[in-house]
Parts: sequence; structure tokens; C-alpha cells
Amino acid sequence: MSHTAMLKPGFSEPVHASQQVFRRALTALAEPGQVQSVTNAPALDALDPATYVLCLCLLDSDTSVWLSPALDTPTLRANLAFHCGCPIVAQPELAAFALLTANDAAQLPAFNPGTDRDPDLSCTLLIQLASLTGGPSATWQGPGIRDKRAMSLPLPESFWAKRDAHGFPKGLDCFLTAGEAFVGLPRSTRVTRMMQEVI
Repeated sequence: MSHTAMLKPGFSEPVHASQQVFRRALTALAEPGQVQSVTNAPALDALDPATYVLCLCLLDSDTSVWLSPALDTPTLRANLAFHCGCPIVAQPELAAFALLTANDAAQLPAFNPGTDRDPDLSCTLLIQLASLTGGPSATWQGPGIRDKRAMSLPLPESFWAKRDAHGFPKGLDCFLTAGEAFVGLPRSTRVTRMMQEVI
């Protein structure tokens, strides 16, 4: 298949749609765990609509991207290059953004968590899940959450252990996506997992 034949539509109204998604992305990080949704959004290969529109909105020629092998396809690369112009890197530590699945938790230590002086230099993760519910129960607390919020993301325990390895203000900001919905999980959010009963 030629490079041109692999190209798929991006936003139908690029400026308006990009601004709309960007506002929702900011809201997602300002109100962690509060579900944001996109409608009539395009999907791309293995990327759900929410994942793809966040790419279209957040990625550009100044943002290097690492791709999970589970999501990495010639079609994805062609469309990211055409619509976003973002360089794709093979080394996770060089990435400003990363596209992951729930099975990529082992990669977390390789991404740049920023420094105490410059935490904003950290990598931002876009993690595509099968659903935003159905996982182990957890309580989220921190800025943007009144008291606490109950969440049940289907992520392995190893994800949380590796996420918590960085001392704040260092850390990795995350967007968790599924279908046409996404939530934000900034590094400032404290996550307490419920103990699972052993049967």
C-alpha cells in the first residue's frame, strides 16, 4: 500500500475540533478521573477515537513520540507524520509523549519523569484501555478532586507500583482512553488501591 493510500481523515474542522479536544484534555488533568468524551471522532487502525483525537490535538513537530509495539503500524506512522509531523523515537527515554496499552506497564521506568527543578520536562502517557471500568477498586485524591473519587481502571498492579516510584513533583502525567472517552491522571493525584480478597 502506498504512503498516500494509508492516509485517513483527521478532524473535519481542524481548528474548532482541535480547540475543543484541547479544552477537554486540560479539564481532564484539572479534574482527575472525571470522564471526558468525544463524539463523531475518527479512529485509526488500532487507535480508538479518543486516543486518536488526543494525538491530533497534542502532538506536533516539537513532540517526540514512542509507540507501543501493540499499536505501531505503518498506517499509524503515516498518519502521525502527515497530520501531526511528530518525530517517532525508538528509545522511550527520548519521548515527550508515548502511546501505550495496559500491557506496557513494564516500560514506565524508561520514560523521562522530569526533575525536581523541571518536572514539566516529563513524558506524557496516552494509555489505551479496553474500558475505563472493570478493574481493581482504587481511590483517587489530590488537586482537582473534592474529597476523593472512586475509580476502577483495568490496569495491572505493576503499573501503579512503577508510577509511584517517582517522588513528586517528578512523575508521569497520563491520559487513559477507551472508545470515545478518556480521563486524566496527573502526577499530583494520589492513588490508593483497595486490597483484593484472596479466595
